[in-house]
Amino acid sequence: MVIRRADFVTSMRDYGDYPGRGMPEIVFAGRSNVGKSSMINKLTNRSKLARTSSDPGRTRLINVFRINDEINFIDLPGYGFAKVSKQEKMAWGKMMQDYFAKTEDLAHVFHLVDIRHEPSVEDCEMNAFLRSAGIPFSVIATKADKISRGARLKYLSPICRALSVQPWQIIPFSAQDGTGRDEVLDFIERTCYIEENE
Repeated sequence: MVIRRADFVTSMRDYGDYPGRGMPEIVFAGRSNVGKSSMINKLTNRSKLARTSSDPGRTRLINVFRINDEINFIDLPGYGFAKVSKQEKMAWGKMMQDYFAKTEDLAHVFHLVDIRHEPSVEDCEMNAFLRSAGIPFSVIATKADKISRGARLKYLSPICRALSVQPWQIIPFSAQDGTGRDEVLDFIERTCYIEENE
């Protein structure tokens, strides 16, 4: 898949109608600061399309990006950030629950985890939710550039055990050096049945 155009569409607290709704939705979900926005920027080759920050909890709304006028990327609020109130955590959780309850266009979820760390309780809860709801998903191990290629399997093992996936089902990804970018784009193309017109 070649991304020729990427546009920010809207931010929503409550998922509902938005320009372009009805096209397949690719969802990015994961802990705060795991790299969801950075991944979107790398996939689209637009460094400032999705707002990024070194401070966790930057994404506090559901953000929508239109890709090639064919699909929508949905950037969900990060979960598991300790330095916010319980009320705000509950609000973020409700946003995500409402999204999954209301969307009719969900094509796939990329569940992002940090390759350097064992999945958190919240990561395992998200994994269990996606499985119980029958939602198609793939695990993306972000920040892969921080780990040498030879050592990756060692770091993937605890992720596999915690999330009940096999090593070959995980896509290592780096927003810094582009590791995994082509694999993710090819996957999106196959998943959304996008026909390339070169």
